[in-house]
Amino acid sequence: MNLKHIAIIMDGNGRWATHRKRPRTFGHQAGVKSVRAVIEACVKMGVPNLTLFAFSSENWSRPEKEVQRLMELFMRSLKKETPELLEQGVQQNFIGDLSRFSDKLQAKMQEVSQLKPSTTQLNLNIAVNYGGKWDILNAAKSMTQKVCSGELDVNAIDENQFNAYLSLGNAPAVDVLIRTGGEHRISNFLLWQIAYAEIFFTDTLWPDFGAKQLEQVICEFNQRERRFGKTSEQINA
Repeated sequence: MNLKHIAIIMDGNGRWATHRKRPRTFGHQAGVKSVRAVIEACVKMGVPNLTLFAFSSENWSRPEKEVQRLMELFMRSLKKETPELLEQGVQQNFIGDLSRFSDKLQAKMQEVSQLKPSTTQLNLNIAVNYGGKWDILNAAKSMTQKVCSGELDVNAIDENQFNAYLSLGNAPAVDVLIRTGGEHRISNFLLWQIAYAEIFFTDTLWPDFGAKQLEQVICEFNQRERRFGKTSEQINA
């Protein structure tokens, strides 16, 4: 089955650390290794697009110390991981309202996103301070401004045109959505883009999720029948 886009809600870092009687930030550090493993697996298997939910717009409500350590870890990971990712052909992109981050972190994200591998093997989209409702609302506002200025005909707007104004407007729709950590909810992630995604919930905490677990999900995905509103008979005709 043609798999073009995987999206992952990386959940369970804090609980993974708590089970080991360690600070929650220890779990976030361990989660970076899983990010690396999944990226490498996607490159190896030829998956062209991967979107990771790194920090939601609701995560600011977490304890201040934890948020601060997350920002420090994010900056450190960008500095450390980017050279190797470029060698592997990984193009990094950042989606979400980046304005809330420090000037230094914003500048680093902009710098990293402008670095282009010689041959792109994987488009890695990192969602930070992101929310699906924000994404849709932001697109609607942008289109409204163009309608009011006469640049856009409201009667010409269709799903494809609306999609182009979203954060992942250049990416294909999500085929597979994975959530680790045992929770069974979407948490305001890519609400438009996952309309027909195959959803996989796993009890595995994110630091324990790697290439093997990803391969298992893809194997199950390949066994599913995606009908997109049609009948099995139509699909198999």
